[in-house]
Amino acid sequence: MMPRHLAIIMDGNGRWAKAKGLSRSDGHKAGTEAAKAIVTKCRKLGIKHLTLYTFSKENWARPKDEIAQLFSLLTVFLKNELLSLCEQDIRLNVLGELSDFPFGVKQVVAHTMKKTQHCSSMTLNLALNYSGRDELVRACKKMISAGMKAEQITEETLSENLYTAGQPDPDLIIRTSGEQRLSNYLLFQAAYSELYFTDVFWPDFTPEELEKALNDFTKRQRRFGKTGEQV
Repeated sequence: MMPRHLAIIMDGNGRWAKAKGLSRSDGHKAGTEAAKAIVTKCRKLGIKHLTLYTFSKENWARPKDEIAQLFSLLTVFLKNELLSLCEQDIRLNVLGELSDFPFGVKQVVAHTMKKTQHCSSMTLNLALNYSGRDELVRACKKMISAGMKAEQITEETLSENLYTAGQPDPDLIIRTSGEQRLSNYLLFQAAYSELYFTDVFWPDFTPEELEKALNDFTKRQRRFGKTGEQV
């Protein structure tokens, strides 16, 4: 069975570039092309929700020229892919705080979200300026501001105040490049997610590599902490 929600930590652009004697910029460009192919493949497979870890709050510590390059690639990607997203009936959604981004980036992201808001075959979540811990703090503040009492705060109400409200939790989280950690990614939502780690760098993560991960996923028995219960 296909995951309803697939989340990916796209890691290894820099190391891919270094291994080939290329610049980090070249690595990020190649990573963008890989992302395009994976989005299209997920749409064809009928995966309803795809979340890509695109820019974390920790990424602000990178060199300014690299950050500028990432923003440029993001805006070009969204401008070039808008028609394709609409044709594939893919809705763009953002997980994270856009307020810190340059005005031009915010404009392009907002425009793409507006143009695809009625698409319903798949939701593409881009985690931008995202932090799992920050998301939880934000949700708690949101509930307090709404005047919720302590007894009203449950797992369900907390979930309803996360960026992913209304979406299922990830069934599968994939991380490329050999690292084996979540890196502050979807911490609440990942409670019962299956994890798949691969040594393949993100630019080399092809639709065929995705199929390997999905085949591995279909062989697993998901018990959600309950002995003997398979879902």
